[in-house]
Amino acid sequence: MNDEFVYLDEYVPGVRWDAKYATWDNFVGRPVDGYLANRIVGTRALGEALAAARDEAAAHGFGLLLWDGYRPQRAVDCFLRWAEQPEDGRTKLRHYPNIDRREMFELGYVAERSGHSRGSTVDLTLYRLATGELAAMGGDHDLMDAVSHHAAEVPEPELANRMLLRSVMEASGFRPYAAEWWHYTLVDEPHPDTYFDFPVT
Repeated sequence: MNDEFVYLDEYVPGVRWDAKYATWDNFVGRPVDGYLANRIVGTRALGEALAAARDEAAAHGFGLLLWDGYRPQRAVDCFLRWAEQPEDGRTKLRHYPNIDRREMFELGYVAERSGHSRGSTVDLTLYRLATGELAAMGGDHDLMDAVSHHAAEVPEPELANRMLLRSVMEASGFRPYAAEWWHYTLVDEPHPDTYFDFPVT
């Protein structure tokens, strides 16, 4: 890991994290290549913007929970290999109930060249500072379905939470991704054309 990258769980005090791809709790159903520790990594620029987002969220009584940041290219390659394997049904109901695993790439839920690998994209949600309870968003992380789109019709409380997260992130220098309410990329990312492959250790 070079000096331009940091552990976001250290660099942004007060955030919570659960690096899903370092665990068995993800759409692949096992730890993913390149994730050797449950840590969240990103560029310093990403960390500085997340600190601003943390403060903005706190003003509304919320904290940030990070699920993913920098993603090694080898992890993306692991996703590609997994998509070619026969369906075993272990994670389908939770993560991609209405599509075939190969369609994840065609529909834009998983990319062969991921913005995460550039180091300035983050997957995250809100939690209530007073209770620690996750904000209801009308669908979980990596639910590859139309309900995860920003334009999806979800009940008012969940919609309000999605809109708050989007407002917090856009005010802090991020742009949303239309198909995933949890996915944000730094507008002024420092490495827009570089895809890194060092492991998260």
